[in-house]
Amino acid sequence: MGLLTALRFLTALPLPQEPPDAPPERFGRALAWFPLVGALLGLTLAVLDWTLRQVFPLSVVNGLLLLAGALLTGGLHLDGLADACDGLFARADPARRLEIMRDSRVGGFGVAGVACVLLVQYGAFSGLAPEQRGVALVLAGLLSRWAMVQAVALFPYARPVGLGRAFKDGAQPLGVAAAVLTAAAGAALLLSIQGLLVALAVTLACWLLGRWALTRLPGLTGDVYGAIGAVCEVLTLVLLTAS
Repeated sequence: MGLLTALRFLTALPLPQEPPDAPPERFGRALAWFPLVGALLGLTLAVLDWTLRQVFPLSVVNGLLLLAGALLTGGLHLDGLADACDGLFARADPARRLEIMRDSRVGGFGVAGVACVLLVQYGAFSGLAPEQRGVALVLAGLLSRWAMVQAVALFPYARPVGLGRAFKDGAQPLGVAAAVLTAAAGAALLLSIQGLLVALAVTLACWLLGRWALTRLPGLTGDVYGAIGAVCEVLTLVLLTAS
């Protein structure tokens, strides 16, 4: 059941809704599956990338990949990124920042944050060699969702209720350990030592982002989890373009 919950949360697949009385443990068990679901999303994009490159020029394919990534996830992480940027960069006290992040309207910081991330992601796609692209997409999906698990496990949650609170309260050491092992094994399998080094860099970046968020908020929120995932996905791609 943890896998199904992870698929419901991380993808836009037409799956049955989570029961309203689902216990926190159910969400906690789902964390163990986050890296695998991320890798499956990356694999889907990799297959799409290869197929599109047989027909379209690379610049068009890169744009279509950005669109496909948003559609496959229902824009979840981009929405979280926009809300997190609006709150975290606002000149306000922590309580007001949390209120801003609840607002469904997107402000200037949110628009700028999403635009910057998408532009960097497009540039990273352009900088990857053809033989790198498939592996890079899978690794980015894997490590970005591992980063979300890390954020849930390491940092306090800001709100008394909410979906993010359910994941936080349901997190268990065994599930987090399973996510660690999946991310590390997947990174090593895909790119050996280079993959492990990228995984380490993403882990460090996640920790730094979480620590910085705590200077602005009393704890993390679901939006911040999504923002961390989006940033770490792009960071993975950027690191893989380095020669």
